[in-house]
Parts: sequence; C-alpha cells; structure tokens
Amino acid sequence: MAQKPSIPKGTRDFNPEQVAKRNYIFNTIRGAFETFGFQPIETPSFENSETLMGKYGDEGDRLIFKILNSGDYLAKIDEQAYANRDSLKLTSNISEKALRYDLTVPFARYVVQHQNEIEFPFKRYQIQPVWRADRPQKGRFREFYQCDADVVGSKSLWQEVEFIQLYDTVFSTLKLEGVTIKINNRKILSGIAEVIGASDKLIDFTVALDKLDKIGEEKVKEEMLSKGISLEGISKLQPLFTLSGSFESQIESLKGILSSSEEGKKGIEELAFINEAISELGLKTANLQLDVTLARGLNYYTGAIFEVAAPKTVQMGSIGGGGRYDDLTGIFGMNNVSGVGISFGLDRIYLVLEELGLFPETVTKNVEVLFINFGDKEALFCLKAIKELRSVGINTELYPDTDKMKKQMNHANKRNIPFVVLVGEEEVGSNMYTLKNMVSGEQLKVSLKELVNQIK
Repeated sequence: MAQKPSIPKGTRDFNPEQVAKRNYIFNTIRGAFETFGFQPIETPSFENSETLMGKYGDEGDRLIFKILNSGDYLAKIDEQAYANRDSLKLTSNISEKALRYDLTVPFARYVVQHQNEIEFPFKRYQIQPVWRADRPQKGRFREFYQCDADVVGSKSLWQEVEFIQLYDTVFSTLKLEGVTIKINNRKILSGIAEVIGASDKLIDFTVALDKLDKIGEEKVKEEMLSKGISLEGISKLQPLFTLSGSFESQIESLKGILSSSEEGKKGIEELAFINEAISELGLKTANLQLDVTLARGLNYYTGAIFEVAAPKTVQMGSIGGGGRYDDLTGIFGMNNVSGVGISFGLDRIYLVLEELGLFPETVTKNVEVLFINFGDKEALFCLKAIKELRSVGINTELYPDTDKMKKQMNHANKRNIPFVVLVGEEEVGSNMYTLKNMVSGEQLKVSLKELVNQIK
C-alpha cells in the first residue's frame, strides 16, 4: 500500500487563492520599495555555515538548519568526537553549509563581499524565504518569507523619516488604515539605565520595562528589584510609568528624566528630529507614536527602533519592525558602516487583511472565460478568438477535452469562471459565438468584437 504523502511540520502548501493573495501583498510591498529607490538583490537559500553560525546567539545557532555534506559525509568525522557523542564538533565535520536563518546576515555578507561594486549609500530590498528549526505552532513556521529593506552607508536621520513614510505608503495602499508605527531609540533606553545606575543591567531593565502594558507597574517594579536594580533607581523611573500624551509632550517629559545623561539627550534629539519632519510632511493613514517601552533588537540596534502594530480592532502581534544599526558589516571585518532597515511581517499582514475583508475581489480573479470544446474543428476556431482575447488582457482558456457539455460546464462552475463560450457547427458557419453569463444564466450570440466588449 502506497504511503500517504505529507509535508514537513512547520511548512505549508498554498492553494491558488492563497498564492494570489500573497502575491498581492508582495507586489504592493515591492512596488513601494522601488518607488522609494530601493534596488532588489537575492542571496542563495543556503550559506557557508561559518557565515551564519555565531551571529544569532546560542538560541539562534540551535535553530539554524544544517545541510549534510554531499557524498560520504562521515569521511572527515572526528572519531573521538563521534565516540563522545560531541554534537558540536561532529556538526562542523559533517556539515559545511546551512539554510539561511534570516536575510540580514546574508545581506551583511553581500555588502562586504561586493563592497567594491556597490555605490554607497546602498538601498536594497529583498523578498525571499528563510528557514528556522523552531517548534511549529500557530503563527510560527519553519519556512516563511521575509520582506526587508535596508540602507547602508549613511548615518542620516532622513532615512528613518523615509522608512516611516514607506510603512505608511504600503499599509495605505493595502487599505489597512489605522496602523500605529511605534518608535523608540536605543540611546533613550541606555540613558534611562544610566540615570537609575543600572547601565550594566540594560537588558534586564528593558526586558522588565517592555512588560509594562502586559503585567502593570507594580509587577514591573518587582521584576526590576529581583534583577538587582535599586529602589532608589526605580523611584527615578516613576515619571516613565505614567508617560503618555502626544509625541511632543512625551519628548518634554523625557528631557526632564534624562537631563543628566548625554547619551539620553542625544536619543531625544534624534526622536524630536524625526517627529518634526513627519509632522511637517504628514502621513496618509498611519499614526506615529513614541513608545519608550519598545526594546526589540537591543543586541544590534544602536539608534531608532521601530515596531508596527495592526489597527486596534484586530488582535495581532507586530506586523513589521526594524531599526538603526551602526556596525552590521563589522561581523565580517568591514567596520563603521552604519545602516537602518525595516521588515514587513507577510503572514501576519495576510491574516489581518483576511480578518478585515480587505483583499480586493480582483486579487483572486483567474480565468474569466472558458471555451467549451465540441471537437477539433470547433477548438481551432475557438483558439483564434482566445488569441484575440488574451492579447487584450482577458484570461481565457479552452477546455482541452471533448467531454460531455455538462462536465465542462461543471468545471467552469467549480472554478468560478464567470463566462463560457459555446462554439458548435452553427457558430463556426456564421462566424459568431454564443456567450453565456454563468451568474445570470443569460446567453447572447455575438461577433468577436462584441465578445471582447461584453467580457471587458
């Protein structure tokens, strides 16, 4: 008995409707990237292991899919490591390549490898799949697409301004109104940690602060105390727990909190610059919000930090994020190349558009006209008309076999094809076509020109 086919856990098949909807999002994002001057690149689906390993921390390294060497992959094995079941040493012997974990490290490798060919500042976008050996669960997959845009070789804050406009453009084009673009700055967080005497506990402090919305002020304070942050330091944070209001009013409050931190004041200046520019330029449908609890990517972000939240009517995690990094290419020996980048969460954006009914009906439109096949003579006559319809952008198909008419009509119904054309001996003799509207049931006998006009 044949084994029932399956796919690996954490991967997905996509039916024609899903692919059409995903392509709608891809094409919208790609169009915006190119409008803003970003150039496309692609990198291999797998890299040398040394390119990826050690770049994502211990947890990230564990989640990288390793590829076994071709041929006898045990040929170079370390016998002692094999005897000791030392998986770390064994892996380096039997696997020299790995599937990419994200698009960022391969991009850094690309920039360093091609630095003599690239014109800086370099604006690139990349839309490709990545792989993670994660535990599959709802909304978390082992294979998924990332949609990234980055600028490297410029420290200008105008790049941050443009990325906010880019987010606004994409979500406005998708008719996803009411999106909130949250922004913070690593220098603000460092400044706060400095003021409360916890510079050496920046990560502990920010991890606790990030939970303010979820667990409340008192629980956050308890967590900070448990991490060794003093009561005196926590008391200095009090204005931060009640920070609210407009972007401008929060900036004013931060000036008071961070008056003794040069690093913090620099972060305030950067945020104020970005906000003033956006206030002057305006956004179409998105909102820009300062969120001092935003602390993603602190291992690599050095300036602005972005996170995009779906409209409040939808329960969904972030649908985009990014930030400024000052030395991404340093991991490959090319120092002092500042950059800033953002990404779009394709799968979550898809779910939000689906929930809100925002996919246009035309997105899933495939074949508009099916020609019924009554025989070779009639089929050849039909194909001449089909050639004409296709030339004016009408998706058209000839049923390939001379099956019973009922079967062919059922085929059109099951595929939601709105029109069928029937051509028998009579139609061939009179050079006419019988057009049937599959929704209304109406039938018309028309010329080729009338056929094109009726369908368009």
